[in-house]
Amino acid sequence: MSSITLRDRIFASLALAGMGDALGAQTEQWSIEEIAARHGGLVTRFGTPPDDTFAGANAGLRGEVTDDASQMYYLARALIAAGGELDYDGWVACLLDWAATSPKAGFMGPSTALMVKALQEGGDVNDVGIIGRSRRKMTTIGITNGAAMRVAPAGLVHPGDIEGACAQALVTCLPSHDTDVAISAACSIAAAVAQALVAGDLAEVIAAAVQGGRIGEQLARQQARSVAGPNYLARLDMALRIADEAHDDYAFLVDMEKMVGNSVLAAESVPAALGVLRYAQGDPLRTIALCSSIGNDTDSIATMAGAVAGALRGSAALPADLLEEFLQVNRADFDLEQMADGLHRIAVANLGALR
Repeated sequence: MSSITLRDRIFASLALAGMGDALGAQTEQWSIEEIAARHGGLVTRFGTPPDDTFAGANAGLRGEVTDDASQMYYLARALIAAGGELDYDGWVACLLDWAATSPKAGFMGPSTALMVKALQEGGDVNDVGIIGRSRRKMTTIGITNGAAMRVAPAGLVHPGDIEGACAQALVTCLPSHDTDVAISAACSIAAAVAQALVAGDLAEVIAAAVQGGRIGEQLARQQARSVAGPNYLARLDMALRIADEAHDDYAFLVDMEKMVGNSVLAAESVPAALGVLRYAQGDPLRTIALCSSIGNDTDSIATMAGAVAGALRGSAALPADLLEEFLQVNRADFDLEQMADGLHRIAVANLGALR
């Protein structure tokens, strides 16, 4: 592939992930029925997030990203500053910087929030006595989708290198999402993004997502902990089967919610995102529109699926009007062109080393 195409796919991944986040922000925590009734079908236009979802002055404007994509963009900038090899301490510093400077930090998920709180109070993230026992009192800690929703840059700097993408993804999991299910899910998204940058079709990307999930499970056995609950890869298999058998958008969304789930849990929302990607055949607008219409954690699901679809299809396939509106709203906080340039330089060097 040409260098121009690679850079374009990196930009499209960053952009469509953010567009999905902004599109899904207006429907987060709503039911499928409520969304369909209000929008008359799939959600295809940006809207202002309602007060019953995001309250406060920093809730967000029409087309503005939430905590999901903002964390992803902070990770991208940290990777660029680190030359593509972000270590554990570097990622912790990045996450604390995001918590201190991002207006979206107030909406961070439970796993990330617990880690950030411990560090801000002078604790040690490696001290199981501070974080580990607290996690066991809260069943959602460490098994949520926070690592997966922000992990795309780990794949963007490793085009075609599934193992490299998973190794970097692991670093971003360990402080706050050090469980087999969260690591498997995050590696699955990172691997899908990495393969999408060089893939010719969606089948290659889905295969990479499955491979990444398996690698993540292996890494977790060595460096993290196993937890009770649904298995990520089993849920992913179910989501892909639902996508293959579906023929109606509304019925597909309902079946995905009932059988896989669409909550903040990694074993639900991450398989759902990849299931939507498969059902939409990687079409950028349909992918984020379906994700934004699936209910519950819509913005996270659309962020993850959008990152993969953008990396596969490139900027020419993105809806031009939504892209321009999104860039105008978010340009002051995040320069995606500059970000894509930085990630591209690292990706080219890594691609050369891989060959």
